[in-house]
Amino acid sequence: MAKTDFFMYKRPVETIMGILVLTVAALFCYFAYNVSDLQVVKGYNITAKFLKVGGLNVGSDVRINGIKIGTVVGQNLDETDYTANVIMSISPEIKLPSDSVASIVADGLIGNKFIKIDPGHTQEILKDGDSMTNTKDFKTIEDLVGEVIFMVTGDEQ
Repeated sequence: MAKTDFFMYKRPVETIMGILVLTVAALFCYFAYNVSDLQVVKGYNITAKFLKVGGLNVGSDVRINGIKIGTVVGQNLDETDYTANVIMSISPEIKLPSDSVASIVADGLIGNKFIKIDPGHTQEILKDGDSMTNTKDFKTIEDLVGEVIFMVTGDEQ
């Protein structure tokens, strides 16, 4: 068997193995994307105004009791009062009362930011395009430390 005959038979095997490896890698990526819950929730949009969003990004989760019910789909600055408008897409199965409270929180000290919704009790339900009026801004570590210092020292005047 000549040297060229050996290489002629080896190349189709390498090609088939390469295609197989790429196919398995693509299937793994597809599976990982579906399992990791990175998809944008498609539903109705609601807007909430915050004074500061503290690193909240488009694509961040919207959660109730730790369960993802929506996704942040947009952010913009209101040019009249310079507040941050956060647009959220909420799953159509979830009906939020109009007196629900939206707050920006973090997963741990340096974790990702997400919007936590505390459902209200009114019978009026938020619809597509509505705005949430009850919001709580993100508190940085500096804000929390300042509050603790003022609580401990008190006002001794």
